Amino acid sequence: MPVQRWLDYSFILGMILLTVYGQLILKWRMDQVGPMPAGFLPGLRHLLLLLLDPFVVSSFAAAFVASLAWMAAMTRFELSYAYPFTSLNFVLVLAMSVWLLDEQLNLYKVAGVALIVLGTVVAAAGSR
Repeated sequence: MPVQRWLDYSFILGMILLTVYGQLILKWRMDQVGPMPAGFLPGLRHLLLLLLDPFVVSSFAAAFVASLAWMAAMTRFELSYAYPFTSLNFVLVLAMSVWLLDEQLNLYKVAGVALIVLGTVVAAAGSR
């Protein structure tokens, strides 16, 4: 595969990794901060204070850069070809949340992600 094509795919990979980072960081911080209080004003205050958290800010920044990477990828690939790769987010979030956040893994989650991967492979192969 030519070097240019590797660069093209790096935009998709970058979007995926930044998206997964953002999801993991948000969940980690929400677990540390605790549940949102009941009521509109206390809940709004809680969320607004979270916007000052450097880790939460980093997850928003990651989402923004992921969007830029996706925009770049859209200049290189058809949407119908590139979009199925975004389902890899499910695989990575599942694996990393079990490993880093100590979440539980069960057969239903594994089967669901396996079906997503199978669908991604079929969709990507059909787009060529």
